[in-house]
Parts: sequence; C-alpha cells; structure tokens
Amino acid sequence: MQDTIQYTLDADGIATLLIDLPGSKMNILNQQVLADLSACVETLAADDRVSGAIVASAKSTFVVGADIMELVSAYDRGMTAEQGYAWSQSLTRLFRRMETCGKPFAAAVNGLALGGGLELCLACHYRVLTDDAKALLGLPEVGIGLIPGAGGTQRLPRLTGIENSLPVILQGRKLSPDEALAMGVVHELAPAGETLERARRWLLDKPCAVAPWDAKGFRVPGGAGAMNAKTTQTFMVGTSLLAGQTQHRYPAPIAALSAVYEGCITPFDTGLDIESQYFGQLLSGVTARNIMRSLFVNKGAADKLARRPAGIEKTRVARLAVLGAGMMGAGIAHVSARAGIEVMLLDTTLERAEKGKAHAADLLDKAVQRGRVSRQQSEAVLDRIRPTADYLDLAGVDLVIEAVFEDREIKAEVTARAEAVIPRHAIFASNTSTLPITGLAEASRRPESFIGLHFFSPVEKMSLVELITGEQSSTESVARGLDYIQQIRKTPIVVNDSRGFYTSRVFGTYTDEGMTMLGEGIRPALIENAARLAGLPVGPLAVMDEVTLELGYKISLQAARDQGEGHEFASGFPVLKKFVEELDRKGKRFGAGFYDYPRGGKKRLWPGLADIYPPCEPQPVADEAVRRLLYRQALESARCFEEGVLAQPADADIGSIFGWGYPAWTGGTLSFIDTVGAERFVAECDRLAAEYGSRFAVPEGLRRLARDGGAYYMPDA
Repeated sequence: MQDTIQYTLDADGIATLLIDLPGSKMNILNQQVLADLSACVETLAADDRVSGAIVASAKSTFVVGADIMELVSAYDRGMTAEQGYAWSQSLTRLFRRMETCGKPFAAAVNGLALGGGLELCLACHYRVLTDDAKALLGLPEVGIGLIPGAGGTQRLPRLTGIENSLPVILQGRKLSPDEALAMGVVHELAPAGETLERARRWLLDKPCAVAPWDAKGFRVPGGAGAMNAKTTQTFMVGTSLLAGQTQHRYPAPIAALSAVYEGCITPFDTGLDIESQYFGQLLSGVTARNIMRSLFVNKGAADKLARRPAGIEKTRVARLAVLGAGMMGAGIAHVSARAGIEVMLLDTTLERAEKGKAHAADLLDKAVQRGRVSRQQSEAVLDRIRPTADYLDLAGVDLVIEAVFEDREIKAEVTARAEAVIPRHAIFASNTSTLPITGLAEASRRPESFIGLHFFSPVEKMSLVELITGEQSSTESVARGLDYIQQIRKTPIVVNDSRGFYTSRVFGTYTDEGMTMLGEGIRPALIENAARLAGLPVGPLAVMDEVTLELGYKISLQAARDQGEGHEFASGFPVLKKFVEELDRKGKRFGAGFYDYPRGGKKRLWPGLADIYPPCEPQPVADEAVRRLLYRQALESARCFEEGVLAQPADADIGSIFGWGYPAWTGGTLSFIDTVGAERFVAECDRLAAEYGSRFAVPEGLRRLARDGGAYYMPDA
C-alpha cells in the first residue's frame, strides 16, 4: 500500500488502485499522489498475475485536478518554460505508460472529475461514470490561465471530435453524465455504488488494452487539419472569437486552440509534446500566476474567513432585518432568505416593502425557469421574507442591514428607530457605498456593534461583500459580520474606514478618468474601447450611466460638505456637473446620459458629445488611454494600502476583480503594480503626472517600495 493509494489484487488478477489523499476532502494530483500512482503502475505492469486494473477513489468525488498550490508558485520560483514543459511531460509520460503498458485500465468514476482528474480517466481504456447529476466532468484549466497539461487537448478531440471538444477545453464547460455518455467521453453510466463492479465486469471480459488513437488507421472523428473544410472554419471562427473575448490579454485560450489544431494533425505522441510546450510557456508566465493567486488561492482563503478575528465563537444569523426595500435591500433579503435566514424587509410603507418582496419573487421565478431551484424551494424562500412597515417587528433579530438612500440624516433616523427595538446582542450594519462608517455610527447607541456591509449590485450575481470597520467597531462585530457573509455564500474583504472605503473610492477613479478624458476632447468611443482593450467589462462612461450621473454628483457634493473648505473636486467633476445641472442627462434610469437609450433599440453614445467636447487633435493612441485607466486605479489602491484602509494586498486584488471588474489577467490592482514592477510603475506614474496632473502623483510608500526593489507580494509570502 502506498501513502495515498490503496493497492489490492484479487483472485481474478484485477488490481484496484484506490486513491485516498490523507487529510483532504478531495483527491488532487499532488507530487505524492503522482509518485504513488507511478509506483503502482510499474508494479502491476511487471506482475504477470495482473490481467487488468481499476482506478477509483475512496472519497465522494474522483479527482479534481492538480495541486494549485504547487502551480501558483511556479512563476515566483523562477520556473522557465523548459521546466514547465518538463512538469507537464512527467504527467504525460505517466498517463502514457498506463495507456501502453499492455494491461487494460478501467476508470470507476464515482463523482466529480476535473482537470488532471479527467485526464487520468481519459488515459484509461474504459470509463464508467456514476449516474449522478453532481458527477461532472471538465477541463477548467483555461480558467486559471493554463491549458490541460496531461493529454486533455489531445485525447478529448480524438474521442469526441474537435468541434465537440472545444467548449470543454476553451470555456471550461462541464459535462453532465448524460452529455459525457452521448459524446463518448465515458462508455457507460452506472447507479451510485456500482461503478467499481461495472469496471470489474468489463475487465473480466479480457478486453484489448489499446487506446483508439494507437489503433492502426485511426482518424480524428469529424476530421482535422487545414484540408478539412469544417475544422478549418471552426478554427478560423474560434480564433476570431477568442481574440474579441480576450483582447490578447489572456494567452491560455489561444494556446489551447493552437494545441488542439497542431496536435490533431500530428501523430499522437507529437501532439502530447506540443501540448506540453504550450503548457510550459503558460505555467512560467505571470498571467497564470496572477489568476491562480487572486481568483483561487486568495479568494479561497477569504471564503474560509482568513481575516476573521481569532478566539470568537462562530455564529449564525437566524433572523435578519433589512431596512429599505429598494433594489439593493430586496436583493439582500433575497440572498439571505435563500441561505435559510428569516428576513424582516422594512420600508416606509407596507406597499413599498411588498414591492421589494415582489422583486425577490421575480428573481426566484427566473431561477425556477432555468432549473436552478424547484417551485417548492422558491416558495419556501419567499415564505422567509416578511414585508413590514412596523419597527416593532424587528424585535428578536440578530443582524440589521440598513440599505436606505445615501443620506446621512435618513440613515441616522432609521438607525435610531431600529436600535430602540432590536435586542442587545444584535449588530447593526450599513450598506453605504461611500459614507464613512465612523460618522454614521455617531447615530448609534452602541457604536462598538456598528459595521459596514457594502454589497454590490445586482446582489444576486455579485459575489463580493466589503466589510468596513469603524473606529469603534469591536472584533466580535467584525467576526459576526464575516460569519454572516459566509452564511450567504459571498466572498468578504475587510477594510478600514475612510470615505468611499476601498472599492467605491478606487472605482470612482475609473469613472472619473473616463470623464476627464471626455472633457479633454478624447473621443468617447476611444475611451470606451480602451477600457475593453484593457479587459474591463464595461467602459467608464457606460458604467457611469448605469450607476447614474445623479448619484455620482450627489456623492461629490456630500464629500464637499463633509470635508469643507479644503475639499478638491475630482478632475472629472466639471463634466459630471454639466450633465446633471445643465443638460439634465442623469444616466440610464433617466433615459439619457453619456449614451442614448432609444425605446426598443440598442444604446449608443450620444452624438451631442462631440458638440460639447469637440475632439482634440491628435487623438492619443489607444494604449495611452488604457494606461491611464489601469494605472490610476492601481495607484489609488496603493494609496489605500499606504493609508491603512487596506491591511492586506489580497483584499485589494479580490475587491478590485470581484467588486467592479478590474481585469483578472492583472491579478488585481496591487498585483498589477507587482506585474509591471514597482520601479517601472512609479516611473510611468511620474510621466503621467507630468502630462495630466497631480492625481497620478506617487505616494512616498510606493516610491520607497520601488527604490528598495520590493513588491506587495514578496516571493516568500
């Protein structure tokens, strides 16, 4: 018996390799598992008593891929493309040894098989999958900036045909058991608990131990190569679509497409070699490091509440009060009720509160139509939402979330009225997006129990919640706030109090820079397209229309009132002021903003922009606009870190990617600075400051970091 694999041989000569990684809920292909698997394969290959082998799992799932913790550090360890190629080849040789050792292998797949787990299955001569909707098969490597590196880009197209394989390889699409059977990825489905017996039954029939691609005369189903009209069209269209989707910021999809194309017109072993070459280039590159570190390692730690204060007992919210039944309040009520929480949804009138519940009902109806929940589950969720206009109904709640208008006086009033009723143990959270929590807590009788919980719209889709600690917020309140975020299955970041906190403050620089460029006479189409070239999901003018120019204008005025005589308006404020005060174009909700919104038609940039802000000549190159948008946001994040608003670089990166869509290829705002290099980043900011103004001025801490050759993430961190 190996450390991670239980090896047994029965009287019929069938060896069973039962993978069981100690101390882990799921099996992953780490170095120990791979070493043990290799030893088992060599043992059975040399044993004349063995007539065949079954690869199975002792856990509730099969294998979920390689160890991401081993992969994420490759770039920081200085791994070269050649070393990445060698890493891929070590897996390729192992799976190829299984395939060609002369003994038939059957995979008894009892659950989820992803990435290297599916590649392990594909290297077996026969595959039995449990007939369970949760037993999905997939190759999600593109989502972490890589491609399958153990034969996935070569075996899957040869099994299913190129066209069928590409959504799995390029988009990470997961296959249900029925889909896997129909496509030929597995040979049969078995009831739960019978996969081992079905695999054994196949082996007892003394099958041939030859993979399809090793048989004489094998051809890729549906054809391959430049002389095949259908596949040529598939690759031409696929290349164009990927270029549009990635803007060449994400190298993995193009590498995967290339590996499939080149590999499928060559002998199988040559195709495996081509795959490893592309894999090595990606693993040794910074983009894969950035994506893996921020989207998986750091996000995974946040989801497990890595920032939760120690020594405080875990809590759950049984009853929640949401003050304000608008879109945001209704969204919070909806996601909370779906998590099993009883919700009191309060507004100024019962009619308004009922309207908020109706919004939740609409969301649930759509979920039912898409098959995500049953009608019975939908009704149970709705039953947990109780609309009310009576503050007395808040008695007995564990948590209050205030989601009323961004007005300090209104927030103070609802805080006082709620605290007069709620129990002493309850904590109070404001969903404000900009107003400092410490100031709002002045209206509270117990500021130590007052925190910020900043949700993002639409709540049901956005996974991030920003927890803000005020000057008097207790560690217990922070811990309980984090427990609630985990309970509703959202991802938390923890930031300290300031105006706009972290996400709103930095996001505001994005929209402000877009408006500033418009005011300078840069063509609006260039501004919007530069954002998309950078990898941002929506241009700054379009997103400003979505949140409404009116809201941005009111926030700016509130900041001016709060900060008094020394306040300086942002560089884009004159544009904002003109649109709200003079042009009455306040955003999408009002029917007009930077864009026109014709009824029944597609939105378009307002032609009148050119009259108000005549295009300057010459226009900047697109890359300059890209730099201004990306650098300004990253620079503001550096200021937040230096001022103590952020305590951890991971919070900056997670917040920027999941909060407003800062490009994932960068790893987030602070990872972007590390990717560029602090010294080079500072030099570029100095140039931008000289060209465009002091908003690009570098804070001393970042300049010192550059001078010392440092980074936000040091290699040993």
